[in-house]
Amino acid sequence: MNAKPVKNVPPPQGGAAKPSTTYGRFIPREEIEDAQPWRPDALGGKPAAKPPISAPAPAQAPAAAKPPAPPPPDPRELLAAARQAGYQDGLRDGQASAEAFKLAHARQVAVQLGALIESFDRALSELETHMADALTRTAVELAKQVVREELKQHPEHIARVAHDAVESLMLSARHVRVRVHPADLPLVQEGAADTLRARGAQLMADDSIERGGCRVDSDIASVDALVQHRWQQAAAQLGQKSDWAPLPSGDGLVEPDEA
Repeated sequence: MNAKPVKNVPPPQGGAAKPSTTYGRFIPREEIEDAQPWRPDALGGKPAAKPPISAPAPAQAPAAAKPPAPPPPDPRELLAAARQAGYQDGLRDGQASAEAFKLAHARQVAVQLGALIESFDRALSELETHMADALTRTAVELAKQVVREELKQHPEHIARVAHDAVESLMLSARHVRVRVHPADLPLVQEGAADTLRARGAQLMADDSIERGGCRVDSDIASVDALVQHRWQQAAAQLGQKSDWAPLPSGDGLVEPDEA
């Protein structure tokens, strides 16, 4: 392909053209569109390939600026954060330990308090029992003194004792003998004469029998109406064991002839 001839451009108007050794006209782009630079391989007669006209590269947007790297942490801030975290952990563990200790202590106190209350109730029950026993013993001893005083002031009660003892025998009993203290013999003869006569009983004096009591014997049974035996039975009904000491000599009982 032959190159197109270069067009002659007329000289500018306004005078004759001045001779110049150089060509100083500006060549437009369209005139040099098919021009190609000379290459050594063009001597072989093969036109060089026309290089493609590359379109202007689009303007690239400026790359986004990378954010600046954060400054390294301050060691003092790291130390303060570590201390705060350690404080929070220690506070949490301490509170948990305190709660556990309070619960364990409360359970221990509850157990001890329950044992104390149980011990107090047991001690109170024992005290009440001891007080009741002491009160009963005191009442029995006071009653003993009252009975002694009653025997001194009213020895005629022996007649009632002899009457009840004889009446407690079966009607079929025979050979009834009533033994009393010699000082009580006239009192029984006077106060229980009808009962003795109805049962055919024989009244006998016996120095071994304490005043205020009697003993009735028969062919089928015997009745012990001694003072000490009757007193022991009365004390046993109150849950007490109390012995009746015989009255000493000169006990102050009123003799029958002094009544």
